[in-house]
Amino acid sequence: MDRSCGILMPVSSLPSPYGIGTFGKAAYDFADFLESAGMSCWQLLPLGPTGYGDSPYASFSTFAGNPYFIDPDMLAEDGLIDKEDLESADWGEDEEKTDYGRIYQSRFKVLRKAFSNGRERYKQAVERFREENASWIGNYALFMAVKAHFGMQSWTEWPDEDIRLRKETALRKYADMLREDVDFYVFLQFLFYKQWDALKDYVHSKGIKIIGDVPIYVALDSSDVWSEPHFFLLDDQNLPTVVSGCPPDAFNEDGQLWGNPIYDYAKMEKDGFGWWIRRIEGAGKLYDVIRIDHFRGFESYWAVPYGEKTAKNGKWMPGPGMKLVGVLTSWFNDLEFIAEDLGYTTPEVKKLLADSGLPGMKVLEFAFEPDASSDAIPFRAKENSTCYIGTHDNDTVRGWLENFDEECIAFARKYMNVRSDDEWNDAFLRTGLASPSKFFCAQMQDILELGADARMNTPGEPAGNWCWRMKKDAITPDLAKKLRDLAITYGRFAEPVQEPEEDEETATEVPVKSEQSESSPS
Repeated sequence: MDRSCGILMPVSSLPSPYGIGTFGKAAYDFADFLESAGMSCWQLLPLGPTGYGDSPYASFSTFAGNPYFIDPDMLAEDGLIDKEDLESADWGEDEEKTDYGRIYQSRFKVLRKAFSNGRERYKQAVERFREENASWIGNYALFMAVKAHFGMQSWTEWPDEDIRLRKETALRKYADMLREDVDFYVFLQFLFYKQWDALKDYVHSKGIKIIGDVPIYVALDSSDVWSEPHFFLLDDQNLPTVVSGCPPDAFNEDGQLWGNPIYDYAKMEKDGFGWWIRRIEGAGKLYDVIRIDHFRGFESYWAVPYGEKTAKNGKWMPGPGMKLVGVLTSWFNDLEFIAEDLGYTTPEVKKLLADSGLPGMKVLEFAFEPDASSDAIPFRAKENSTCYIGTHDNDTVRGWLENFDEECIAFARKYMNVRSDDEWNDAFLRTGLASPSKFFCAQMQDILELGADARMNTPGEPAGNWCWRMKKDAITPDLAKKLRDLAITYGRFAEPVQEPEEDEETATEVPVKSEQSESSPS
């Protein structure tokens, strides 16, 4: 990655009349804004289907896409639904917050109609899609169909033990009984990838790369764990023996109990970490750059006995280290990686990062310890790193000012030469852009100078997260010009390479391929 800059903006936060951001017009408008603002990257949160808690880091599948992001206007333009279907639905009333309960009730009614109208028209294309994604789509679609059949209960609570434990007779029984629903969930993934691929091509045409997160863990209630339980530390009933979390610290005396099942790395290693290779291959269909969330978990991880109410009684266990990281970085030469190395670091974690050669992360909201001891302070940053004002787990700059340690804020004011309170956001932008780190990224909320109510996620808080949405008139030509000027000033803007025009006298004729020489994609 060259010296560059980008914006962290979740798809869910894009403006939309349908309660949540989509792959529709606002996404294309945002790509135009990124280009005019001199940005090189658009960073996203995970794009997977979300369940209880609405967290994109707890998806029903590491391979599937979120049906909420399928744009209804595009479905109407394609003749799969009527405009009246959209006008009569309840999408919520607050343009700055997503009401996931309402979206769940309204969106699937519209998608069911699209399926009914489009299944025959797109039958061949859907079958090709099913074949191309055979390694995961069948398990995912059956998982979702059975889950819906049992009232969306977690698969660990399904009343039929045979299907919960994937007995062959039960798999055949439910695949036949729920064939219509299985086809529906396959069709949704076809629509998701159809719209996403078109948007991704448009973003690339603007010279912009897409950065996406791959959470280190997958959710317990996911098709990944249900369909391949042998790759996780589970008992004979396919329930976890240990789950993920973080140990107690100065911020949380109980630690953080995440609850994800832990991988059986010994079994994964026996087949050359094939599960991880398939996972990153899937992510590579979505993103150009992959940020590996909780990278330190590859060195060692906090394992908590299943059933514990807090993370206090966990213990550190050794991770796969370079045995896995080396496989991923050597296997995917066309992908770039960022290591999210935040949190509890040790010399061993730092060594793993150095051995991997991946850029780690520096977060400016953590940088300003009064004694200048923080590793995140810009003058200590190395070129092979990435710099963020804050991540999706941090408060906005305005919220940080209201809630952070006063001594740290005083030191930040001195370090960044902040003379008045209306300069804070610009000061963070300039400091990050000027840092040695080869990539700098800011949350859209901080570019818009929004307060704490625009925070995306508060770790440990079970409700009220992942809801922020940007107003439809928030991005302007003046804002784009300001960002472009800053990107140029700090050496993070690269002019697009223009192909030289050929002189008519020197131009050579390019032979045209015959129609038989190469089949065009359908």
